[in-house]
Amino acid sequence: MKNEINTIWIDLNEELYKFILGKIKDEQIAKDIHQEVFLKIQTKIHQLKHTSKLTSWVYQIARNTILDYFRKANHKNTSIDDIDIPETEIENFDYSKLSNCINQKIENLSSQHKEAIVLTSFHNYSQKELAEHLKISYSGTKSRVQKAREILRENILDCPNTESDDSGKLLGFENT
Repeated sequence: MKNEINTIWIDLNEELYKFILGKIKDEQIAKDIHQEVFLKIQTKIHQLKHTSKLTSWVYQIARNTILDYFRKANHKNTSIDDIDIPETEIENFDYSKLSNCINQKIENLSSQHKEAIVLTSFHNYSQKELAEHLKISYSGTKSRVQKAREILRENILDCPNTESDDSGKLLGFENT
C-alpha cells in the first residue's frame, strides 16, 4: 500500500496541486486541500476496486474536498460555475452514458438553475439553506428549485434509454 501511495504522489502530485489551485485561487488554502486530498487517498485507498480508475478516483476525492471547503467556508461570493460537478464512477456502460447525458443537461441549465440543482441534489442543501446561501426568500428558492427540476426533467427525456409515460413523466432508466 505504501508503494501505491508513493506512485500516486509521484504521478499526480504537481498536476493535482495545479488543479486545486485553479479552483481555489489561494496558494496556502490550495496547499492545505492538496495535503487533505492525499490524506484521504491514504486512508481510503483500500476502497478503490479497480486500479484502472485510480486517476479519476483521485480527482473525485479532490473535487469533493474542494466542494467541502467551499461549503464549510460558506463562500457566498463564489460562483458555482467555477466548481466542477463530480463525475460518478460507473461500471455499467449504458448507465455511464445516461450519467454523462444528465451531467451535460445540468451543465446546460442557466447558472441560477444549475446552482439550485447542484446544491440541493448533490450537496444536500435544504431549500432553507439554499435561500440563506443565495440571500433570497425561501419562497423564491422553492420556485427556483422547482423550475430547475422541471427544466431538467424535460431535458433528461432526450437521454438514451430513459422511459417516460404518455404524459412525459420520467419513469426510469432502461438497461439494455
